[in-house]
Amino acid sequence: MTNGFIDTPHWPWLTVALAVVLLGDALMSLRPPAFIRDCLDGVRFPRDWWWTLVVIKLVAVGGLIAGLYYPGVGVAANAGVVAYFVCAAVAHIRAGFLGSTFWVNCLGMLGFSAVVLIVSYV
Repeated sequence: MTNGFIDTPHWPWLTVALAVVLLGDALMSLRPPAFIRDCLDGVRFPRDWWWTLVVIKLVAVGGLIAGLYYPGVGVAANAGVVAYFVCAAVAHIRAGFLGSTFWVNCLGMLGFSAVVLIVSYV
């Protein structure tokens, strides 16, 4: 905190790592490999809406990178990434799609983004 405002991240490399992983996820989602297709189909996410996930991830990457330079932007973007993966976890649970993609990919990314948020801004 600086002058009552949330500052830039304490360890920018963590934020950059999260941005790189999300960028890779977004790029893979352009032509989803089988495990991503199976995951999205497993939670019954409509194929006509898959493109929105790419947009959301790219906007998050932009916010994370902008947050390295502009106070408050990074924490908002990082909180949005956490919220995205909380929603993904809820979708998995509601659909009963609790295989390895849930435990490794979904909860793994939720944990990673939450750790980055806590370590970078607390």
